[in-house]
Amino acid sequence: MKQIHFILNPIAGKGNNNLDLVFLNKYFNKKDFTIVVKPTHYKKHAIKLTQESIKENADVIVACGGDGTIHEVASCLVNSPIVLGIIPIGSGNGLASNLDIPKNLNKALTLIKNQAVKQIDVGLLNNHYFFSNTGIGFDAQVIKQYEASNERTLSSYIKATLKSLKKVNKLIEVETAINGKTIQHKPFLIFISNSNQMGYHVSLTPKASLQDGKLDILIVKKIGAFKIFLFTLLMFLKCHHILKEVTTFQSKNIKITQKNRPLFQIQIDGEFLMIKNHSIEISILEKALNVIAR
Repeated sequence: MKQIHFILNPIAGKGNNNLDLVFLNKYFNKKDFTIVVKPTHYKKHAIKLTQESIKENADVIVACGGDGTIHEVASCLVNSPIVLGIIPIGSGNGLASNLDIPKNLNKALTLIKNQAVKQIDVGLLNNHYFFSNTGIGFDAQVIKQYEASNERTLSSYIKATLKSLKKVNKLIEVETAINGKTIQHKPFLIFISNSNQMGYHVSLTPKASLQDGKLDILIVKKIGAFKIFLFTLLMFLKCHHILKEVTTFQSKNIKITQKNRPLFQIQIDGEFLMIKNHSIEISILEKALNVIAR
């Protein structure tokens, strides 16, 4: 008999997510499955609930929510035999989109019941896991503004992007070590991705793969106001790479150092974070997470 634990964010997406035992028992018969539902009540609560489910010998732990809930649950399952399931009921749903997990609840539950498991790579930034992407510069500022809006819609993401354009003159000088080369620069953006989706079907690294053992890295040099506007427009059209200021790499690791400022403002899987350190080291953990996907 398999134990499947559902970690549910009841206010994800449009809210009022009533995924209860009565509903789930229509999909999972009591002879073959033991179903447990655990709603979250505050930020990071999914971490605690997942850790409890691990101690309770769950076979599958399903993150029901947006990218934040998925990140919290998945972070507890890295290098574990326990399988991650995903019910994408958030707003962005970047990782779920890359894994081709349907937003339709019935189809997503059928996928979990059938349990076709893939092993995917996991990114590591210092001691923080990421599953989709991380970055410093412009995208971190967008996420900072997006979180402050308290709205989780595409329109609020666009508004956050526009607000962040006003702050691009405050670029930080960094030293970037990648593929045996060191670059001294003040980048507009350094974006490191494990996945080909950021959410809302926006992508900066459309060729990235969750199973190739590599990070896809995009660096945008310091650019002026017109090029920033053009880059933003091209980003939504998925052809930003045509700009000469845009450089792409693949690597297993990258190190970024700030000599005069022991503080990084970054985003990890769509969450703004401040790391007190002069440097960050980013690497890939190959096939470190078992996840149900198509």
